[in-house]
Amino acid sequence: MAGTPEKDAISGQSTTGHEWDGIKELNTPLPKWWVYVFYVCILWSVGYWVVYPAWPTATGYTTGVIGYSSRAELQTELASARETHSDKIAGLAELGVQDIASKPDLANYARAGGAVLFKENCVPCHQSGGAGAFGYPTLADDSWIWGGDLETIEQTLTHGIRSNLSADTRLSEMPRFGDFMENAEILAVAQYVKGMSEGTVQEGRGQEIFLEQCAACHTSDGANPVSDGNPMLGAPALGDQVWLYAAPGQTMSVEDIAAQVRNPKHSTMPAWGGRLKDSEIKMLTLYVHSLGGGQ
Repeated sequence: MAGTPEKDAISGQSTTGHEWDGIKELNTPLPKWWVYVFYVCILWSVGYWVVYPAWPTATGYTTGVIGYSSRAELQTELASARETHSDKIAGLAELGVQDIASKPDLANYARAGGAVLFKENCVPCHQSGGAGAFGYPTLADDSWIWGGDLETIEQTLTHGIRSNLSADTRLSEMPRFGDFMENAEILAVAQYVKGMSEGTVQEGRGQEIFLEQCAACHTSDGANPVSDGNPMLGAPALGDQVWLYAAPGQTMSVEDIAAQVRNPKHSTMPAWGGRLKDSEIKMLTLYVHSLGGGQ
């Protein structure tokens, strides 16, 4: 009979009349429960459009019959949070870092906030937990290029290192000794510095050059050949096994040290004053100081 759908011989299901490579398409309707759910969802969406903000207009958007605004809700929650922590926020704004550190509740609050700020602003360079990376100092040890007490850390954070964003940035640069020293002299002093870090220094030309050219900044004397560094000049200690231009836990070779003496690298750090609030810099100061190496 014309118009009667063909039935599949195997399943007994009507077909749509479509066939590809001998495979016939069955006419299988959606389950009724699924269709009903679909209709309910359509009705729900219409109701949602009416109740909540939904459609853009030429000058704004439809606000919905209840006038809900996620931004207004967020502002209300933020205002509530500020009210709850108003005493601590005021304390951070009014007190210096030493006074904050002397108040356990306020100090814990500051460190918690500093941990969040550190993840947002510092981790890309100094790594999680201040583990450091090649060219970026580790903040979890007690070797500090510019000093590790609270006021010094705050100063460094505020004004940066060799930053063009602050006139009060920390600034010093190691000379290019390759401009006036022979390569043999550079290798000799590099060997001496390497031995200093390993506790195997030897008297000789390398020691003489170090005392003549390097000790004024990195500090050392011939009788006690251990370089403690000079935070006032940003001259790192050379008598430990902490190397700025080596991966954390690794050491620099004599050739690496010679390259730094010959044509030194100078790392930079942005000034965070102006980017962050004073209270946020104080939070970061206490957090960095608490990482394990604060002085």
